[in-house]
Amino acid sequence: MLDAFSRVVVNSDSKAVYVGGSDLQALKKFITDGNKRLDSVSFVVSNASCIVSDAVSGMICENPGLIAPGGNCYTNRRMAACLRDGEIILRYVSYALLAGDPSVLEDRCLNGLKETYIALGVPSNSSVRAVSIMKASATAFVSGTASDRKMKCPDGDCSALASELGNYCDRVASAVS
Repeated sequence: MLDAFSRVVVNSDSKAVYVGGSDLQALKKFITDGNKRLDSVSFVVSNASCIVSDAVSGMICENPGLIAPGGNCYTNRRMAACLRDGEIILRYVSYALLAGDPSVLEDRCLNGLKETYIALGVPSNSSVRAVSIMKASATAFVSGTASDRKMKCPDGDCSALASELGNYCDRVASAVS
């Protein structure tokens, strides 16, 4: 995983040039937006259990066969595994948001996830739906539109971070479908 600083240094080093120009401006912006990024990650992490449980509940409400005998969320063990997977996915999405780089999400979470879900018989459409519900909820917390959010991002607008978070969720949805 490369953070924003390491990525700039590696790119500059490969070109045998000093860090400067647009790379330096991008790093300045990254630092300036650091508090908003940290607060956004904090909002997601603080509400992770609610985000995941709401997503799994929503997925089940739309497909009640998942909790019927033989369904993928039937039995407590399978339901717990579903909630655990949602928590893991959201955790790696928050890591990517914190770093401003999706490589940790790709390398540690998404690499082989589709194949694992196929081997376990997890329906991809249900997984994609749960991720889309998590995306909607998490981006609402970051952008300040969640109804139960108590704090605001410092220095105003967090829509770019909400969009970034949404892109990471979209990567997850693409990886499992």
